[in-house]
Amino acid sequence: MSSDRLTLVLGGARSGKSRHAEALISTHSAPWTYIATAQAFDDEMRARIDEHQARRDANWRTVDAPLDLPEALAAAEGPVLVDCLTLWLSNLMLGGHDLKTAFLALQEALGAVAGPVVLVSNEVGLSIVPDNALGRAFRDEQGRLNQRIAALADRVIFMVAGLPMVVK
Repeated sequence: MSSDRLTLVLGGARSGKSRHAEALISTHSAPWTYIATAQAFDDEMRARIDEHQARRDANWRTVDAPLDLPEALAAAEGPVLVDCLTLWLSNLMLGGHDLKTAFLALQEALGAVAGPVVLVSNEVGLSIVPDNALGRAFRDEQGRLNQRIAALADRVIFMVAGLPMVVK
């Protein structure tokens, strides 16, 4: 198992997470699989998705998995980029899914994948405390998920203003 079989790229909004993750995966032989967890519920999110898609060429195969991330990982071949765990968690919570079961399924899928896999996630605990229960629950669950994945990861990178800081 190489030292970069599983990489977690963390950071705040617009910190350069996705670009850096794409650069990391593209050091491996193509084709690459991009597992997208976003859902376009409005024009602003559609524009964000379009921006990400415009950066990818024909070497990328996109798999939409807003909820079925473990299944998508199990089916993927070759280098995989997951963008992002934050939207996956949001989709699960808003859909009333059992998070413990989902997290365990993700851990099992990550343990079984041959790699390399790069996962993108937001670090949401550095800001103000949300003023509502759902926001606080989301922040707490995102922190727990990030800790679980960081513990599994061979490498963890924290992005600050487009600059990668290797944490692990």
